[in-house]
Amino acid sequence: MARLRLSGVSVDFPVFTAQSKGLINTLLGFGKHGPGRIDAAGAGRRVQVHALRDIDLELNDGDRVGLIGPNGAGKSTLLRVLSGVYEPTAGSISGSGRVSALTDLMLGMDPEANGYEFIQTRAIVMGLTGAEARQLTPDIEAFTELGDYLHLPVRTYSSGMLLRLAFAVATANAPDVLLMDEMVGVGDAQFLAKATARLEALMSQVKILVLASHNEAILRKVCDKGVLLSAGRIVKVGPLEECLQAHLKGSQP
Repeated sequence: MARLRLSGVSVDFPVFTAQSKGLINTLLGFGKHGPGRIDAAGAGRRVQVHALRDIDLELNDGDRVGLIGPNGAGKSTLLRVLSGVYEPTAGSISGSGRVSALTDLMLGMDPEANGYEFIQTRAIVMGLTGAEARQLTPDIEAFTELGDYLHLPVRTYSSGMLLRLAFAVATANAPDVLLMDEMVGVGDAQFLAKATARLEALMSQVKILVLASHNEAILRKVCDKGVLLSAGRIVKVGPLEECLQAHLKGSQP
């Protein structure tokens, strides 16, 4: 059984540049603490950016959730909270099941490690054991088509090769909860077709899927539930189509 529950979750990012408070107040006209996303009333020169505010959300087995909202709404931040990359400033998160995120594919990367060492490190970051990582290595090796490059330090890889390796590790084993920020594009057209098939097979196996995307066609294809965000807050949770329509109405002048 997989479950994720967020209660009153907020995430703030402090900005500590010497002139940040005065610059923001002067150019953008922010006053003291208010309901907006930037609070320039902190001590000294501190500015707080409120990325998420008072998020209450529960995800359960079978949920296929599309995160919807304009750029800057908080979708990627919410995914990183769900994956454990960001700690909430306030509130709590609880749940069960192994979580894998196709968001920070390079998390845990040592540029001096070779490809095989990268596989081990990245797999452990994902919550697998060393033995499980070694068991998955032949599949990852074959899927990447990197051959002898896997013996070289990953700092020698092109960005495409590195993304291909990170994607292969991230999709080698089906988690209970899969978090995605847009669909991942890797490599040329032939490899992209193979990667898409691998990703679709993975999505069919997970217990909970959360996908943040601006592509309505993709959301309709893989999701049935929507979470609409605006300015760091949840505006609506419900059937995907209802959330898409609410987003469309909200974006119209």
